[in-house]
Amino acid sequence: MAIEVVQALTHDKIELRFRGPLHLLVAYDEGIRGNGETLIESLPASTQRDLKRKLAFVPAGHEYREWQEPRTRGRIVFFYFDPAKAPSASSAGPTALAPRLFFEDSTLWETALKMAALIENGAENRQYCEALGVVLAHELVRRSAGARRVEAPARGGLAGWQQRIVAAYIEDHITEHIALATLARSVRLSTYHFCRAFKRSFGTPPHRYHNARRIERAKMFLAQPMYSVTQIALKVGFSETSSFTAAFRRATGSTPTAYRRSLA
Repeated sequence: MAIEVVQALTHDKIELRFRGPLHLLVAYDEGIRGNGETLIESLPASTQRDLKRKLAFVPAGHEYREWQEPRTRGRIVFFYFDPAKAPSASSAGPTALAPRLFFEDSTLWETALKMAALIENGAENRQYCEALGVVLAHELVRRSAGARRVEAPARGGLAGWQQRIVAAYIEDHITEHIALATLARSVRLSTYHFCRAFKRSFGTPPHRYHNARRIERAKMFLAQPMYSVTQIALKVGFSETSSFTAAFRRATGSTPTAYRRSLA
């Protein structure tokens, strides 16, 4: 895997283009463009202006083109993956991966930016950096395999601002019990309407989403050998190792220890 960081320090027009034998993950760390367009082959072009915290995935062989006139300082991180060495999500292999444009995924985002920061600052722990790379590749492939090519917002779901508020609250209180009424109040909905809208937007009920986020957070800790499984269980809100192991197995099909061995 290779990483490239592009920073826009002026308002001058920027043009980017890539097509190659590598998978490309694009992480927009900063930036609002006054004008511009982004195109990934086989997807409709987008003129979205606020790019902060957005991700894009370009499978090997697809063309990626972008131009923009930055309104604010911009920063984009590019991750290049060799398909021959990337994990496969199924027997279909890398060919099953679909392009995605301007999506949000907190697990991918956190892992990608943490890895970029380590490399930019001259990471001393090479094993930790490599482990993060493996986690990033696995999560990217798992999420991209068979993804819908156009992700239209669900009818009757939460508005974009409501999704961001709820997702951020859950991330900030990942280790706690979160009452449905608390989440509903944060987006000005009744509990009944919130539950229905949440499931339409996220594809799962709030409590299952919360548990899934705990497991995703646990995966990041499992990439760090300094933490024991018991410590990780406590860090993600489980009072007992046994309940954490059971929840992890239900979500991933393997135990935390087996998952950690697969990263080695």
